[in-house]
Amino acid sequence: MTDASRAHGLPHPRRLLALATDNRPARGYLAVVAASVAVMFLLPESGFAAGPLLLTAPLSFLGVVLPFGPGTEGGGTVEVLATGFWAGWLLLCALVNAAVLGALVAKPTAARPSGSPTPLPRVPAPAERPRPGRVRALLAPAVDNWLARGYLVVVAAALGFFLLAAYVLPDPGFAGIWPLMATAPVSLLAFLLSTPAEYSSLTWLSPLVFAVGTALAGLFNAVLLGRLAHRLRVREARPAV
Repeated sequence: MTDASRAHGLPHPRRLLALATDNRPARGYLAVVAASVAVMFLLPESGFAAGPLLLTAPLSFLGVVLPFGPGTEGGGTVEVLATGFWAGWLLLCALVNAAVLGALVAKPTAARPSGSPTPLPRVPAPAERPRPGRVRALLAPAVDNWLARGYLVVVAAALGFFLLAAYVLPDPGFAGIWPLMATAPVSLLAFLLSTPAEYSSLTWLSPLVFAVGTALAGLFNAVLLGRLAHRLRVREARPAV
């Protein structure tokens, strides 16, 4: 039996867990999330109580639209189930973010069939020579897989609704919360950059700056998700029996 026929990857959940726990940056991130949860219970009225939600963004913000969570009324059983679901969802969000971080820092490895010749070392190109298509290669993970493309569709829908509310509707309300949540945590920088224009004579520019910033944040997140999707598809070749 050949190596190719025996090449089977781990199930996706196990590969996700491996990426989230087999490197120091990912484990450090999980430790910070765990510490923030402890702080949330110790200081529930402080500003640090939102730490777990922010640290596990953007997926954790999807729980905002659910009709149940901590504080749900309806009796002891309902409250326990709602809190348990919220804790499980928070753990899943933390594992996904840790896996994204693990995929970002992990060194790519390619499986090579046994008996194949060792490839010759590649001669690096001169540092002063520009690499054609380097930006395209960096952004490729954001569009070459369904996970990242689906995320970009969500970001585009949130941004479209925000721009429509900001420039067309008479009262935009809190429309900016949707692109902010969809592209967190990087979108917090876009919010800070757009705030000065809000209090100047160029108030019309603030939504545009915020939209551009959140679009870039969404693209950055999509690249990370794409790299995670690539890592989850990696199959390690097993030795032939």
